[in-house]
Amino acid sequence: MATLLHLDSSLNGDASVSRAVTRTFRETWEQEHPEGTVVYRDLAADPLPHLTGIAYHTQNTPPAERTPEQTESFALREQLIEELENADAVVIGAPLYNYSIPSTLKSWFDHVIVPGRTAGETSTIAGKPVTVVTSRGGSYAEGTPMAGNDFNHPYLQWLLGGSLQLDVTFIVPELTLASVVPAMAPLLDKAKESEATAHETARSTARELASRLAA
Repeated sequence: MATLLHLDSSLNGDASVSRAVTRTFRETWEQEHPEGTVVYRDLAADPLPHLTGIAYHTQNTPPAERTPEQTESFALREQLIEELENADAVVIGAPLYNYSIPSTLKSWFDHVIVPGRTAGETSTIAGKPVTVVTSRGGSYAEGTPMAGNDFNHPYLQWLLGGSLQLDVTFIVPELTLASVVPAMAPLLDKAKESEATAHETARSTARELASRLAA
């Protein structure tokens, strides 16, 4: 049966829109794959350590030639890489924080990106479907004052679709702060509409992937 790798990185717990939408994706996936497997990492509640120099440079040493220290330093990276390689599909909650991704998600990327293995022309994960829920507190759409200041989407598009050669789909709920920022109150209806659309897109994407992988 298919395996889903599910990553969340929002700091907002039950109030998080990205978490709610990735949960909708996961629940829909589980309905289609009741005997499948979900590997879940909450990168906010259980953050990964920053990548160390020895763990980084060990990627350039063949496993048979590594010292015990190098082997130990690479153990977590190997675990995370294998989780990604063994997954049939991936869903990632990646809210926009200070115009980019959460630092906890960046740490995960630092661990799993290995040129010549997961990254590059011979990527071991090429073509794997990944759905990214990148929620935004305001609107960064074309024509808005903040257009062009969302660096999540272009960064993740290049990293996932380019360097890692994954098949990436984005779901972008906007205006998520409208319910808590008084000045954004007039945008609350648009925020609710955006969130509802995100949930429906998550359901349809999960169903389509489940059907494709079951075929």
